[in-house]
Amino acid sequence: MGELDLTGRQLGHFRLLRRLGQGAMAEVYLAEQLTLHRLVAIKVLRSRFATDAKAVARFQREAQAAAALVHPNIVQIYEVGCAEGIHFIVQEYVQGENLRQWLARHGAPDVPTALSIMKQVASALAKAAELGVIHRDIKPENILISRTGEVKVADFGLARILSHAEAVELTQPGITVGTPLYMSPEQLEGKPLDSRSDIYSLGVTCYQMLSGQAPFTAQTVLSLAFQHLHKEPTRLETLCPHLPVGLCRVVHKMLAKSPQQRYSSAKELLGELETLERQLRADSQAGQELTTHQPPGEAPSEPLEALTQRVSQFMRQGSNRKKLRWVWRIIWMGGVISAFTGGIWGGLRLGEQPSLVKDTPTPSLLIPQQESALRQWFYAAVLNTEEAWQSVIEYFPEKPYLVFRAKQQLARLYLREGRFPEAMKIFEEFTLLGEPDSPMRAYGLAGQCTIYTLQGQYREAAALLVQLWPIRHHLQDRQMHQLLGHVVEKLRSELGGPISQDWQNWLRQRFSSPE
Repeated sequence: MGELDLTGRQLGHFRLLRRLGQGAMAEVYLAEQLTLHRLVAIKVLRSRFATDAKAVARFQREAQAAAALVHPNIVQIYEVGCAEGIHFIVQEYVQGENLRQWLARHGAPDVPTALSIMKQVASALAKAAELGVIHRDIKPENILISRTGEVKVADFGLARILSHAEAVELTQPGITVGTPLYMSPEQLEGKPLDSRSDIYSLGVTCYQMLSGQAPFTAQTVLSLAFQHLHKEPTRLETLCPHLPVGLCRVVHKMLAKSPQQRYSSAKELLGELETLERQLRADSQAGQELTTHQPPGEAPSEPLEALTQRVSQFMRQGSNRKKLRWVWRIIWMGGVISAFTGGIWGGLRLGEQPSLVKDTPTPSLLIPQQESALRQWFYAAVLNTEEAWQSVIEYFPEKPYLVFRAKQQLARLYLREGRFPEAMKIFEEFTLLGEPDSPMRAYGLAGQCTIYTLQGQYREAAALLVQLWPIRHHLQDRQMHQLLGHVVEKLRSELGGPISQDWQNWLRQRFSSPE
């Protein structure tokens, strides 16, 4: 029997919006924190464990261990609670994708990007080690990359506090926890662990990230365990001759069978990676082939800043539509000029999503933060990519109007690319979060109606059209009006109904109105 979907329920001052995923013990929901008007992720303990004292204790221990880990590269725990018999943990919601998804979409990263990811994970593990916490399940699924390029380690749910006061074991004797593909030899053997076990798991992850394949593969867990215990992986230098020898050496030291032969701590590993990065940068400056890496948050080139100032002057002079058209033409032209002349963008081109394969030095997730929300909006308008619009949302969440407009642009982009599930999530969010008669709710309903029609779900689309009809005057977006025109025509041919002609008349009146 499947777990009951709690979407729409309210737990304390959190409203559950949709289910994001599930694990062995818990399900994760996207939720709105009503008191602070922010999105969070809520991990809900599965109902079958809620009456199990040991499971609840383990669930609470997870929260207590993770809540103490306050670090930029660790998913933050905000609150632990229980409402109506439902145990839950409230944590930071990271908009982005995990490393496995990232690699599937972009392929193996270039060396600077790989080093950045490795350093950020090592920094998170170093912080955990300071507090005596072992992650025990480092793998690509638990390494999240936000839209701004920040790496965060998630799910310390298998961590245990290395403290004599916490000697009680909450797991069953003889049962190991973790994912066998990434487990250290000592973890597979059920031996006592320290932070060097996480270093091994990170080594497996890095090997896979750089080469595109895991160091060991097998049809059975037993065969896989044997290889982790007794077999040496193929050298990275052999699989990937383009990789720096120093980077290969670091990864293979992380993969040493004996913990004593690995790095003694994540802090030592981090120091080694930083030294390697400096050496590679020096080699690059000396003429060797290694592209420099633009740090996140670096300001854009001066021409774009000048453009934003000119745009601000135009906006202060008046808001008539003809003048604003010229403003956007200036932005567009400036974006073209900047894309061809501002070399720090590392090959970004107007209207294209940047590539993250090896020939692109700067990861597209690293969108520079601007001095103000308005400047960030203009910057995103020039690039018009998923990452650029996400940067408005990530950097300026306190600007709800611009965040709403940025999400509108994201939804349009997803629609153009045929990414209907992603567009639908945004429209659903607008419908759920918007006031009953707000432009946000109207836009969300219109978007959902459009997608249902495109997917041939005409009755669902018609039902949403009925909900939209009473608040239709709040829908101010002309592009959405045009989409609805096609929707109404399609629904009229498929279903008919008296509301169709009303919509036709209203849309016709909107289209014929002067700009």
